[in-house]
Amino acid sequence: MTSRRATRTTSSASPARAARTTVAAAALGALALAATSCSLVGGDDDTGQGGSGESDTVVLLTHNDFFLPDEVVAAFEEESGYQLDVRPTDGVGNLVNLVSEQAGKPSGDVVFGVDNTFASRVLGADALTSYAGDLPPGVATYALPGDDEGDLVPVDNGNVCVNVDDVWFAKQEIEPPVTLDDLTDPAYEGLFVVPSAASSSPGLAFLLSTIAEYGDEWPSYWEDLLANDTEIVAGWSEAYQSEFTQGGGDGDRPIVVSYDSSPAFTVDGEGGTTTSALLDTCYQQVEYAAALDGADNPDGAQALLDFMVGPDVQAALPESMYVFPVADDTELPSDWATFAARPSESYEVDPAEIEANREDWLIEWTDIISR
Repeated sequence: MTSRRATRTTSSASPARAARTTVAAAALGALALAATSCSLVGGDDDTGQGGSGESDTVVLLTHNDFFLPDEVVAAFEEESGYQLDVRPTDGVGNLVNLVSEQAGKPSGDVVFGVDNTFASRVLGADALTSYAGDLPPGVATYALPGDDEGDLVPVDNGNVCVNVDDVWFAKQEIEPPVTLDDLTDPAYEGLFVVPSAASSSPGLAFLLSTIAEYGDEWPSYWEDLLANDTEIVAGWSEAYQSEFTQGGGDGDRPIVVSYDSSPAFTVDGEGGTTTSALLDTCYQQVEYAAALDGADNPDGAQALLDFMVGPDVQAALPESMYVFPVADDTELPSDWATFAARPSESYEVDPAEIEANREDWLIEWTDIISR
């Protein structure tokens, strides 16, 4: 277990309400995923027996938030001579389970979207093969600890942070919270909304932040959050877009778990933003890509990995997938450079510790929110 105080990592870059019983059921369902298989959305072969079978096609297995502009995809296809076949699954957990279950007989050539909270599971399944290319400057900074073979290629990064509605707090003449401790203060009762740790990647990252900060006492912290009328919802979209007061809906909660990049999307037109990220609450996430062991098109897989850490993809990441590039000297959009403040340090939990304890932590978390 982590120590009582936070373990931190230095950043190298500069930017419908759900009942608790419903969330608990979702969490238990998530824990059962490892024993189940999932099919590919948009794929021709969801059995895991084979793959593209086409030497001129590269099949990318990813999550359903993956998006690159058409012109970027076209540039890859023109430069490499391969056609890109993107096959998304519903969520990172499902993606990880799929890749792990298909180890040695994958239905794709490359996987993208495995993050540092799940990466050790894929490594343990021996589902990947090492990257043969040269990483651009800065990329190796985000290498996964324990990935001794260099299977996982860092592609993007970001921080999950608590965000606040600055306009709401100014109108109410209340000072916004700053730290995790502040969120249990009665001054913020009924103001905070959190996506589920069981069904949401940022929700899990926030749970890990509390584990890093409070160690064995993290369950007591969550009991205090719930006693302060913190709301748990299924995912980030519901939390931010429906429940958050700056999310564009009719939300009434001015504190939400989101990202360090989120304020860049709330520019007020007067030289500022309507929201802020609380930079003392952040958990760093890194997303990786990797070639799949046994892929039908290993050469195409390496070409796609080269492209994903190249300048076209790295420059497109902020506005296409709302994450930061990992390659040095990648120019950020002007709003990001100005308004997406980044923490100098972020919480982290060792990937091996996450793998060893994830299910137990989620079971305990589910029990707490179900009481």
